[in-house]
Amino acid sequence: MLVTVTSTAPSASDLSHLLRKHPDRAQAFSLSVGTAHVFYPEVSDDRCTVALLLEVDPVGLVRDKRFRGSDAATLARYVNDRPYASSSMVAVALGQVFRTAMNGTSESFPELAASALPLEITVAALPARGRDSDDLVARLFEPLGWTVVAKPIPLDPAFPEWGDSAYVDLVLRGEVRLGEALRHLYVLLPVLDDAKHYWVSDDEVGKLLRAGEGWLPEHPERELITRRYLAHQRSMVEEAEGLLGAEVRIAALKDLPSEPSDVEPAAVRPAPLAPQRAEAVLRALRDVGARTVADVGCGEGALLRRLLADPAFTTIIGTDVSAGVLARAERALNLREAGDRQRERVRLLQSSATYQDDRISGLDAVVLMEVVEHVDEERLPALEASVFGAAAPRSVVVTTPNADYNTLFETLSAGAFRHPDHRFEWSREEFAAWADGVADRRGYTVEYRPVGDVDARHGSPTQLALFRKKAS
Repeated sequence: MLVTVTSTAPSASDLSHLLRKHPDRAQAFSLSVGTAHVFYPEVSDDRCTVALLLEVDPVGLVRDKRFRGSDAATLARYVNDRPYASSSMVAVALGQVFRTAMNGTSESFPELAASALPLEITVAALPARGRDSDDLVARLFEPLGWTVVAKPIPLDPAFPEWGDSAYVDLVLRGEVRLGEALRHLYVLLPVLDDAKHYWVSDDEVGKLLRAGEGWLPEHPERELITRRYLAHQRSMVEEAEGLLGAEVRIAALKDLPSEPSDVEPAAVRPAPLAPQRAEAVLRALRDVGARTVADVGCGEGALLRRLLADPAFTTIIGTDVSAGVLARAERALNLREAGDRQRERVRLLQSSATYQDDRISGLDAVVLMEVVEHVDEERLPALEASVFGAAAPRSVVVTTPNADYNTLFETLSAGAFRHPDHRFEWSREEFAAWADGVADRRGYTVEYRPVGDVDARHGSPTQLALFRKKAS
């Protein structure tokens, strides 16, 4: 199993900095799927190539229950393509060995990591099997900006009349960011394989959404990619399609004309704003490196579901004052049928944002997503004392409606709130005054971020404040 990545960008050897693998020595990594060897066949300022060679232990895989699949009692456990084909196991190796590069980040070369590079990628003995395989390699990669050369491998060169095998030697050429290129491979190699050799875990949907961010929602083969990547597991496919479809609707909303139309903004905007808001909160949590999180006022679990899909969040707590709402959240999260590891990550607690609760103290982050506006203004000091004082997380994320934006909703009369249970709705100036005061009193810094389409005069429909605790 061999994959190479070649850069011909100026100072091409900087590729090694993005990959965080030294070009002057060969390295070996022991992984769940075997041993990955990383080395550089060529290094110069004009051309730099890194190679990943995955060596699997077929007998070890047979003994590992994660890789047995449904053929545990058949000869296929021993006679298969695992030792030589660039299967879904290569995707696992890429994700583990080049994790930082795949995330698109680099402390030393941030601008290079964010830039499109002239890349050539080769994948040897790539499976391209299944009923949908005609021209599938091109259908998957060409919409992403790659020039594709897929050379079929004959069953036996000595007997050309036997025809070609279900494998190709693949060459991709294009100008693509390195992180995106690796994510393309991470998703599409298992799709081409269509026989995932590793355990399909509960967080597989989250992996797909993260790796497919920015390209998968509008890919013409999205349905096929989703179905094959998730090993045809219906519940996971339906969940992923629902989330990806929401992202497409958000993107379409951004293209709506700004001038008045027959469609009232209030009838269009609220539906897609909810996933935009949840994604903005998730971005903020990832920006601060949070792993233990409490969603205070979690409702029926809209944010909890997304947190659970991301294995980076190791402890997830949802609190709400309503026991009935928490019961619905438990059903929405499907916790009763989840595996032990998933259930251990999540706790649902009946609690109030305005009362001290030691069960949420000392966490990396607390989220108040569309919560503060449901609290009587005279109770806001109690909320501040509970969340910022007693719980004292490293970070707090607060979202709330922007009252300045309400004038754009034609069905809202002057001074009306968006929801009958809102006690108030703050303008941007009022929200900043409250948040700045909390930050000063409680030892935090605060950053403001828009959520949703931004109007030049009225701002965004939702406003977000990200609090970070100052170093003591």
